[in-house]
Amino acid sequence: MRQQSHRHGRRARRAAIALALAGVVTLTACSKKEVAANTPRPVVAVAVHADGNAQAAASLPGEVQARYSTPLSFRVSGKIVERLVRLGDVVKNGQIVARLDPADQQKNAASAQAQLAAAEHSLVYAKQQLDRDQAQAKENLIAPAQLEQTTNAYASAAAQRDQAAQQAALSRDQLQYTTLSADHAGVITAEQADTGQNVSAGQAVYNLAWSGDVDVVCDVPESALAALSVGQTASVTLAALPGRKFSARVRELSPAADPQSRTYRAKLTLDNPGPDVRLGMTADIALAAPAHGNANQNGGAFTVAATALFHDGTQPAVWVVRAADNALELRRVTVTRYNERTIVIGQGLKDGERVVLQGVHTVSAGEKVRPVAPLHPEDFAS
Repeated sequence: MRQQSHRHGRRARRAAIALALAGVVTLTACSKKEVAANTPRPVVAVAVHADGNAQAAASLPGEVQARYSTPLSFRVSGKIVERLVRLGDVVKNGQIVARLDPADQQKNAASAQAQLAAAEHSLVYAKQQLDRDQAQAKENLIAPAQLEQTTNAYASAAAQRDQAAQQAALSRDQLQYTTLSADHAGVITAEQADTGQNVSAGQAVYNLAWSGDVDVVCDVPESALAALSVGQTASVTLAALPGRKFSARVRELSPAADPQSRTYRAKLTLDNPGPDVRLGMTADIALAAPAHGNANQNGGAFTVAATALFHDGTQPAVWVVRAADNALELRRVTVTRYNERTIVIGQGLKDGERVVLQGVHTVSAGEKVRPVAPLHPEDFAS
């Protein structure tokens, strides 16, 4: 009996020791989890600095166009019997470019002229009759009512003469309208009607690009609109003229987006384009940073890796590591240029702030982090 009691006592002590050890292990594991939970997460981040050489506006594709371009059309209907210029021809102001068959207009002009001659003859007769009746009325040889009738007939004849004169002038103008002339010097950029074709009044026959100011037209996306303003300067390069740069200035910016492309049409006027710049050439527009307003408050742009770009709703954003507590803050930014591996941020950052470069989809706002430098900084270079 004593041996059995002794054995039960040893088993009980062993069980107590095992429970104690298990408790110690559990407490140690919990302590390690708490320590791990409180350890800041490492993230790849770099401090950004304003690049004084970077353009704070987008580089956009464009096309060379004439500042003014108008269709050339006849002011009367008819059949085209002659076209005197072709696509690409240079025309002068007042130069004849096409003609209609003038037969009908000539007949209308002749008829109107005949009506004018008849009205003038009737006016001469009415004037003579008025002079006679006025002389007889002074001698009381005719009744006053007869003089009133003669005066009325003369006034009617004068009005008919004036009406016939206006109709004759209109017929002469319509005869002149059968000849189409260029109202400005320029270049024919389109042919829209052929010889022998019947055209209506106002139907375009040619399209004329005026000589003079030359524009570069581009479509600006919403992301680059904030960095663009009327009067802003730009540097333009043309694919057809490598090695040459042209200066331009923003002349017009559409106030509303195109309903299909959701872009804004911008027109820039080239300074001294020269004869080598031809309509239709493709251009690359590098907009200079505006002097105020939309410019970054630090006076420059920030170039960061494209992997840093995130979003806040529908707006572009980046994760910024706050210097005070190393917590993450989601910051909206204005992206003014998208390169192959980098982006140029014009607004939203301050010089020296640290931006997360990797894992932007796995972090959250307010999370404590430990910034570490990238192992291969050249991978994030522009």
